[in-house]
Amino acid sequence: MNRIVLSRDFGQTVWLRLILVSGCVVFADQITKYLIKINLAVYDHIVIVEKFFNLTHILNPGGAFGFFASQSLEIRKFIFLFMSSLVAVFVLWFYKRCALEFVFLSYGLALIFGGALGNLIDRFRYGKVVDFLDFYIGSAHWPAFNIADSAISIGMCILIYHILLKKMPEV
Repeated sequence: MNRIVLSRDFGQTVWLRLILVSGCVVFADQITKYLIKINLAVYDHIVIVEKFFNLTHILNPGGAFGFFASQSLEIRKFIFLFMSSLVAVFVLWFYKRCALEFVFLSYGLALIFGGALGNLIDRFRYGKVVDFLDFYIGSAHWPAFNIADSAISIGMCILIYHILLKKMPEV
């Protein structure tokens, strides 16, 4: 009987991990986007490190790196809401399968989930994603991104690490 209680408590800890990590990502993402929106007009910028890093208020109608940006609003909403829903369901399913045994991987999945939620909130609120982290060297610019994008990227690096080292749950 103690074993069942311990197992149930441990399961609650696993879900608490997902909620806390994803929640922190969404909170940090939304608060930074809010601060950018109230302090900078679209396309305005603040130089942080000369010739390397600016805070620049950008509204990205497309996906990563502007994919689908030229499509109509209705098509973009359908594609991104549909894809985000599929990704969210997959991440939750995969998280459930690996969180007990693969703790590091579960953190990566929680980062991906939180980042996806952060950008999904923007799509619902504005029809576009607020980006503001603008890195460049000379005239070579990396596409602007945000906290949610960073969390997704870090989470994907953790996932790739686990794939390459074959440290994955049986699915």
